[in-house]
Amino acid sequence: MCGIAGIFDLSGAPVSAIQIRRMTDVIAHRGPDGEGLWVEDGIGLGHRRLAIIDLSDAAKQPMETPDARYVITYNGELYNYRELRVLLQSKGHAFHSASDTEVVLAAFAEWGLEALPRFNGMFALALYDRKDRRFLLARDRFGVKPVYWMRQGDRLLFGSEAKAILAVSREGPDLDLEALVEYLTFQNFFTDRTLFKGISLLPAGSYLVAERGRDLKIASYWDFGFAEGGRSDPEALEEECDHLFQQAVNRQLVADVPVNAYLSGGLDSGAITATAAAQMDDMRSFTVGFDMNSASGLELGFDERPRAEFMSYLFGTEHYEMVLKAGDMERAMSSIVYHLEEPRVGQSYPNYYAAKLASRFGKVVLAGTGGDELFGGYPWRYYRAVVNEDFEHYVDQYYGFWQRLIPNGLLHDVLAPVTSEIRHVRTRDIFRDTFKSHAETLSRPEDYVNHSLYLEAKTFLHGLLVVEDKLSMAHSLENRVPFLDNDLVDFAQSLPVRFKLGNLDEVARLDENTPGSKRRQFFEKTSDGKLLLRKVMQRYVPDQVSSAVKQGFSAPDASWFRGESIDYVRRTLYDKRAKIYQVADYTTVTRLIDEHLNGSKNRRLLIWSLIYMEIFLAEFFDGGLN
Repeated sequence: MCGIAGIFDLSGAPVSAIQIRRMTDVIAHRGPDGEGLWVEDGIGLGHRRLAIIDLSDAAKQPMETPDARYVITYNGELYNYRELRVLLQSKGHAFHSASDTEVVLAAFAEWGLEALPRFNGMFALALYDRKDRRFLLARDRFGVKPVYWMRQGDRLLFGSEAKAILAVSREGPDLDLEALVEYLTFQNFFTDRTLFKGISLLPAGSYLVAERGRDLKIASYWDFGFAEGGRSDPEALEEECDHLFQQAVNRQLVADVPVNAYLSGGLDSGAITATAAAQMDDMRSFTVGFDMNSASGLELGFDERPRAEFMSYLFGTEHYEMVLKAGDMERAMSSIVYHLEEPRVGQSYPNYYAAKLASRFGKVVLAGTGGDELFGGYPWRYYRAVVNEDFEHYVDQYYGFWQRLIPNGLLHDVLAPVTSEIRHVRTRDIFRDTFKSHAETLSRPEDYVNHSLYLEAKTFLHGLLVVEDKLSMAHSLENRVPFLDNDLVDFAQSLPVRFKLGNLDEVARLDENTPGSKRRQFFEKTSDGKLLLRKVMQRYVPDQVSSAVKQGFSAPDASWFRGESIDYVRRTLYDKRAKIYQVADYTTVTRLIDEHLNGSKNRRLLIWSLIYMEIFLAEFFDGGLN
């Protein structure tokens, strides 16, 4: 796991080594174990190293092939690198290190772009072909590792974080107002835009090719594809799922440093920790909990420490905990904003503290991300759009639900100072375009559920992955996600919906005569969802965990914003001089916040997002908005 950055000049003009070093210096937190750069005619590649596999100097980057044709700077881990290494050796390739980087490099030399679908792991990489003078930027199929890029004149700039690009940009950053509309609608980005105008995030499962004298090419080499498989034997499916799950965890234990695990108290992290701890001595586990003294209502169940402690006892891990209180968000916000840059799903400061805790005891941690998105962990969301007249009706229903922060009817009021510049933005079209060519494949409720799973894997899961990468790497910590193993994902995508959701048939029969109380029960959090996975995970975790209602990783901020943190909210957002009011309307924003503070609405996500944006604008646009 590392940080990468560089410049490719399409005109062939010289690239400054000083600029490459400036780019890598601002992402030094991603790789404190070493640095390297490689500069030649019109190309410069930089690298910051977090040594995980092959700790020797033989694995330093940027790295060249023996014939010096290909040069790579690479961030990630390839979990099937040993198998690929044997295959490449049979084709005549010799290796001089034990690193996965050298295997990736040889794979491109052997197969070119066809190497990408062969990789089982997480990565972002830049590769230069010195013979053909061709530059390649690529990202893993699920988007675990981010890479940003920008075209500025003849220069193509890239980096693991946007700040690497900003460090050498010829102009100060502009705020992308279209991206702001996207974020304030979805609390996420469904496109490749960022809040920095002109800087894009390369899509997951995609690559970019640049050659002098030719247009840039961006293409997808892999995409999610949820569909009803033909298998129906529950016992056979359970055994296959268990085998693939164990295989995925064991694959991701490869490292030359200790591997530890998050243990949230939930099903997914619990099963991963149980499997990993059975293979490793002295495994450490980590939980972040919350002070519940001022919490109320549903938030009283947000602290999962008791279940995590019980599982740690069962699995025999060396367990560490951190308890967050009201005020911890405020203390960390400046650092979080600097490292995360553009905000994404949820209130991510607990992730920051979890990574801070884990980084004290090692460089690698396993996380349970992906289990919900692959195996149907959010039935109350999918059930909102299982009966539809057609594709457009489906889009209308699901789009209405995914307006997480500000609904369309209020958006222009909130952004009144810049309304004329955003009037053309159609967030429904952005939502619809996520599906691309899927509209003709829908007829049954199962099809619509698979459609929703596709959307959430492409957007919600991707947002989680970006957050986890950047907040873990803020602490020089590698975050691994065993559920996002190629073989396990392929299995989950083809698993029939009836093995994921238990109430689909009943929801599909709902009509206007169904009592409201019965309708509502399907749109609230329950122990429905992930049916087959829950059955398999009973082999690893206690019954009270495998059958529990889904609990997200959230602090009781709705209560804290009305209580201990109310002064922070008012100090940050009730100041008319705040930077956010260069793009937002003070009266409308404070009216929405008032609705939360007086208890009439729960707007914790909106308040978090507004505070974040205020600090973001101060951090990255201190000279004012252009």
